[in-house]
Amino acid sequence: MAIKIILRVSLVVLGIYAAPPVDENLPPRPKEGGVTTRFCEFYNNTLPEPCDRTKNETCIPNIVKEECQPLEADKSNHCFTLWQFDNTTNTATVKVKGCFLDTVACNDRSSNCRLHNMKLPLLHCCCEGDMCNENATYPGLEASIQTEMPPERVPASPVPTPDDDTTRVVAYTLTPLFVLFAVFVGCYLLYRKRKGGSFAELASGEASLSRPPSANAGMENDGASLQGQVTLCEVRARGRFGAVWRAKLGQRDVAVKVFPLQDKQSWLAEQEIYRLPRMDHPDILHYIGVDRTGDNLQAEYWLVTEYHEKGSLCDYLKAHTFTWAEAWRIAACVARGLAHLHEEGGGKPAIAHRDFKSKNVLLKSDLSACIADFGLALIFVSGHGCGDAHGQVGTRRYMAPEVLDGAINFTKDAFLRIDMYACALVLWEIASRCEQGGNDPTAQYRLPLEEEVGSHPGLEEMQETVVQRKMRPHIQPQWRDHPGLSVLCDTMEECWDHDAEARLSASCVLERIAAQRPTTNRPPSTPDTTPLLIHELNDPQPC
Repeated sequence: MAIKIILRVSLVVLGIYAAPPVDENLPPRPKEGGVTTRFCEFYNNTLPEPCDRTKNETCIPNIVKEECQPLEADKSNHCFTLWQFDNTTNTATVKVKGCFLDTVACNDRSSNCRLHNMKLPLLHCCCEGDMCNENATYPGLEASIQTEMPPERVPASPVPTPDDDTTRVVAYTLTPLFVLFAVFVGCYLLYRKRKGGSFAELASGEASLSRPPSANAGMENDGASLQGQVTLCEVRARGRFGAVWRAKLGQRDVAVKVFPLQDKQSWLAEQEIYRLPRMDHPDILHYIGVDRTGDNLQAEYWLVTEYHEKGSLCDYLKAHTFTWAEAWRIAACVARGLAHLHEEGGGKPAIAHRDFKSKNVLLKSDLSACIADFGLALIFVSGHGCGDAHGQVGTRRYMAPEVLDGAINFTKDAFLRIDMYACALVLWEIASRCEQGGNDPTAQYRLPLEEEVGSHPGLEEMQETVVQRKMRPHIQPQWRDHPGLSVLCDTMEECWDHDAEARLSASCVLERIAAQRPTTNRPPSTPDTTPLLIHELNDPQPC
C-alpha cells in the first residue's frame, strides 16, 4: 500500500511536468452516455512479478486490476501508461501502469501522450475508460499526432557527469582571467615601448644588494659621464627608502644610496632637488650623479653623493658629546642649510624638506654639517600651488602639531614652518649633548620625547602627547647658565611653538645662532671666514 501511495505522488509530480496544456486542435472524445474510469491495469517493473518470463517463456503474467479511488464531483479518473524508450535498440519498455488523478489534459480524450525527457526519454500516455491501458501500445510516428515530437526521433540528452561540470567551471573561470592577463601584458609592452628610452643613458648591472654590483661607465652627472667605475664596498645605513653604501669611484670614497624599484619616485624626487640652481652649497650634501642597475622588476636606482665618514648627527650623538664651539658650529650649519633651502632667488625656488631630523643631518670630518635626504622635499615655484602634496608625511617624532592633527594649510609658509618645528628638536638634541650645559658625558643619548613616548611611537600616541597635552622635550635648568645655550633654548622654544605662525624663520634662527659664535684664539693670519648671516649664504667657505 505504501508503494502505491508513493507511486501516485510521483505520478502527480510527473503529471505536472508531463501533462500538456489543452490543445484545441486535438479531437474531443465523444460524450455519448459519458465515460467513467473505475478500473485500470496496474503494473510496476520495479516490483517482483509472480510470473517470471525470464525463467519460463510460456508463463502468462497475471493482469493486476487496480480500482481507482472515488473523487469529488465534477472530477474524473484516468488510466495511464509510462514508457521508457531506448535510443540504442529503438524499443520501448513499459515502466508503470495504473490509475491517474483528475487531469484537464486527459478529459474527454481517447488517448493523449506527452514526451517527458528530463534525464530519461519517457513517454506518458493517459486515457479514459475501464482498463483502457490494458493493451496500450507504444505510439509510432503515424499514431502520435498528439505528441509534441516522435520519441524515436528524439534522442535522450546525455546526463552531465562531474568531469563535465568541472571542465565547464574551469573553462568559464580561466577564460576571462586569460583575457585580462593578455590585456595586461599588452598594456605593459606598450608602456615599455613608450618609456624604453627614458633611461637609455644609464648603465645596466647586477641588481642584488647582497652581492654588490659594479656600475659600468654610463652614470650620468648632468649629461656628462663619470670617469672610472663605482664599486660598492659596505652598507653603512639602511632607511625607509633603501640602503646607503660606502663605495669607490676610482680612488675616491663616495656614498651610494640604493633605491629599490618601489621607491623609484623618491629617487626621481631627490634628483630633481639636487639639480636645481644653487644647490651646490656647503651645507647641502654634495651630489655626484645617478645610475640604474638591473631590468624590469629587478631594477635598482642609485644616487651617488659625497661620502662622510662620521655618518649622521643622530648616530654620532649616541657615542659623543660636544664642546660649545662644536655644538655651535653644527647648529649654525643646520640653520644655514635650512635657510638656503627655504629662500628663493637666483633661479632657485623655495624648498621644504618635510623630513628634517638628526638622522638626515650628516657630519663632515671637521664637524661641520650638511643636510641630506630630499625624497619628500617639496618645491615651491612662484605662481604655482603645492600640486598633489600629501600633508601627513615625515617621521612621526619630528612631526609638527598641525601635521599630526591633519590641519595643515597647503601653502609655502605652512610647509616651511613645519621644517622649523623639526629644526627645534634637532637643536635640542645638540644642546642635550653639549658639555658646557652640565650634561653628564656618560649619560645615554635620547631622542626628542623618547622618555615620554618611547623609541617607536605610534601616530595616536604622538597626537596625544604633542597636540593634546602640548608636551615638548624637557630643557634642563642648567642649560640656561651658559649664555650661548640659553639663546639656543629660547630659539628652540619659539620654533616649536604650538601656533605655527609664531615660529621663527630659518634666517632668523641663523642670525640668533651667529650672534653667539664662541671666541677662539685664532692666529691673526688665519681669519675666520665662516659665513653667519643670511646674505652670506652663497659663500662657498665651510661654516
